[in-house]
Amino acid sequence: MKTQDTAGMLEKVRSICLALPEAVEIIDGFGHNTFKINGKSFVISGESEQGFGISFKSDRETQEILLQKEYFFKTAHMGHHGWVSIQNPDGEVWDELTDLIQEAYLRAAPKLLVKQWMKCKK
Repeated sequence: MKTQDTAGMLEKVRSICLALPEAVEIIDGFGHNTFKINGKSFVISGESEQGFGISFKSDRETQEILLQKEYFFKTAHMGHHGWVSIQNPDGEVWDELTDLIQEAYLRAAPKLLVKQWMKCKK
């Protein structure tokens, strides 16, 4: 995958994640861009041999539903906690990914931020 494509996808992920209240981005010890709220990770993205990947926090019920789609798979080492990944997402899945990233944020965010988010979305 071209570095330019990877940079563009990272910018999409970054713009979705950092639009969420109090979300921050760090580079973890593996060089992945990790997005956190209140010290808890909700999205991890980075480049691998397979291209650009995004992993996000989910619950097991949602994970089961997503794994029925051919482009999602269980995240290595964290999948047993409900995490789901996608490799090299194309234009068609970004709307769905945006919703899933927002849900991941809400799973990790403190209850007060979740309440504020829900009020703003109404």
